Amino acid sequence: MPPQPRLAVVDCPTGLAGNMLLAALLDLGLPPSAVHEPMAALGLEDVYRLKIQNTRSAGFRGLQLQVELTEPSPPHRHWGDLRVQLAEAPLEPQLKQRVLAVFGLLAEAEAAVHGTGADQVHFHEVGAVDALVDVVGVCAGLLHFGVSELICTPPPAGYGRVTTAHGPLPLPAPAVLELARVRQLPLASSEGFPPAELTTPTGMALMAALADRFGQAPALVPEAVGVGLGTRQLDRANLLRLVLAQPQSPVQAEHQEMLLQQQAQIDDASGEDLAFLMEALRQAGALEVFAQALQMKKGRPASLITVLARPEQSLALRQVWWRHGSSLGVREQLLQRWSLPREHGVVETPWGPVRIKRSRRPDGSWLCKPEADDLAELAQRHAISMARLRRAVLVLVDDDDPDGPATAPTVDSPQLRP
Repeated sequence: MPPQPRLAVVDCPTGLAGNMLLAALLDLGLPPSAVHEPMAALGLEDVYRLKIQNTRSAGFRGLQLQVELTEPSPPHRHWGDLRVQLAEAPLEPQLKQRVLAVFGLLAEAEAAVHGTGADQVHFHEVGAVDALVDVVGVCAGLLHFGVSELICTPPPAGYGRVTTAHGPLPLPAPAVLELARVRQLPLASSEGFPPAELTTPTGMALMAALADRFGQAPALVPEAVGVGLGTRQLDRANLLRLVLAQPQSPVQAEHQEMLLQQQAQIDDASGEDLAFLMEALRQAGALEVFAQALQMKKGRPASLITVLARPEQSLALRQVWWRHGSSLGVREQLLQRWSLPREHGVVETPWGPVRIKRSRRPDGSWLCKPEADDLAELAQRHAISMARLRRAVLVLVDDDDPDGPATAPTVDSPQLRP
């Protein structure tokens, strides 16, 4: 059985910003070295310093963080250059993957609102060095605390105008709206707030990439609370809380995620070409790839190729379509997928081990699926039916008792090990 996951809830009643998220993690006890070491791996240890203050906002304490730049004339970097720098840096693989995912989403959003390619987005548009510190620090902090499930409350985005490198811009920031649109993320009302930027593109990109869902926190037992304070003076406490907790229920009832669907109808490719295209899409990171038969104009038989993937993989997968497919167009749309949490284990039977996958339904009962390949192998080896093997495996997975029968296993009863 895998260890119980650690839950983190980002409560952002006055908005989201990267420095507030990182400040909350530091308030929880994240050592500053967790930020400095990966920044040093990027060769950027001398271009910034962290100014951390234990202060108050409208009577509530917390940590306030400012990233002070020490570069006299910071260069303008493009996202394409930064991506290469991140990819080649000696960072821990999970950290590198998360940082690339956050900046990839942010660059795509900035590119969409500026009408340019993502690789040409200037580094100042994705937040300069301070954004890099925030993103690296937040990703490293969540890994440091072992967070495996992250929930974010809907943030207010703000209203009014803000001065940027592109001149005065309306609020919410265009990139914030684009991120919310692409990922279908809820924004709380800004009614009652003074005119201000409450959610920044960096803060939104972090949660868009890392949060498992947006909504209210489930039943939980808090373990620790970190408070990050914003620098803007509001008519109320400008704070963000990050709560580390154990969920009250050991297994989440269901999981919601936003996926990208890509489709193309192809009537001029051989079976070998289609198989090669589908495998190339899988190798490029698609979660699912499948084909359906259909009939097109003039009675031509064709195939509808469908891909499900993470939204941030859109560009990379389109390049595979163009390189290996014959279609002149690819349709895209975002879909919501709901899934049950699952566990993997091995059942020891008198005939040999069988891998299983089991999921817990919302009513508390369990659904168990033995690995068909293992059943087939044992059935052939011992000249018994797959049905008998399957029944033996399911003895241990009782709908009302996920740990199996209360009595000790007999010679005909399987034993489960993680």
